Amino acid sequence: MGGDFAPKATVLGAIEACKSLSKEQTIVLFGDKEQALEIISSQNINPDIFEYVHTTEIIGMGEHPTKAISQKPNASICRGFSSLKAGEIDSFSSAGNTGAMYVGSMMSVKAITGVHRPAIASNIPKEKEGFGILLDVGANADCKAETLLQFAILGSLYIEHVYNVHNPKVGLINLGEEKEKGNHLTLASFPLFEANDHINFIGNIEGRDLFNDKSDVMVCDGFTGNIVLKLAESFYELAQHRGFKDDFIDRFNYEQYGGSPILGVNAPVIIGHGISTPEAIKNMILLSKTMIESKVVDKIKNAFN
Repeated sequence: MGGDFAPKATVLGAIEACKSLSKEQTIVLFGDKEQALEIISSQNINPDIFEYVHTTEIIGMGEHPTKAISQKPNASICRGFSSLKAGEIDSFSSAGNTGAMYVGSMMSVKAITGVHRPAIASNIPKEKEGFGILLDVGANADCKAETLLQFAILGSLYIEHVYNVHNPKVGLINLGEEKEKGNHLTLASFPLFEANDHINFIGNIEGRDLFNDKSDVMVCDGFTGNIVLKLAESFYELAQHRGFKDDFIDRFNYEQYGGSPILGVNAPVIIGHGISTPEAIKNMILLSKTMIESKVVDKIKNAFN
């Protein structure tokens, strides 16, 4: 029920995702079952391809996350996290309220032991080919140096095991390349990154390095990361409005990536864009599938334990 075009976009996206699943894999739809069945019927699809958990409440995009989670236990997001915690599903994704998704993950499956603050990661296209991972993009506006180091480890494990990038290069986003430059946070973070053997740290990177091949994992606090992400999204929107076509700009289209994982919690959780289309929903579900199959959460647990 989450997203500007729900439930239609969600159900249509789930139908498309089903085509890429094995017979042993099942999508569970959380929300108004009758509305879902109407949409499925309009597509001449057998409704038995899904499992259903009927819910009667919705957490709106503008609601306070913590209050909504506690006051609306029968909302689709709450029921989803309840099932995830109970082990009834292996991953949970939604294009609903971002804050509620983050709070819900922390209250249900909780942070992995040793992880101070889970981070939200996002794909950033690279000029030549492929993409890098940027984190955090909004969950943690204020951070300590130790937290940024954990983001570097989380991002490295994610891009290595989910996207098969060997020995990923980690860059610390700063206002200059020199280690002596930066604010209190980046100055304190640099020596921690430099001394850690679990990441391939290549030094500071500047804003101009986000789209080149200098780094695969780009680390910053959530305040900076969210500004960078929204700026990157605006490139694609401006290009679309002006009728500009380019392969690199086209890779800014959020639909290709589906959603942003919350890294550092005890199960795969993915947050979709509020304006998610069926294509974006499909790719969000398939990213869930890849995270399950790669066992990336287990690999993060092993790294931090």
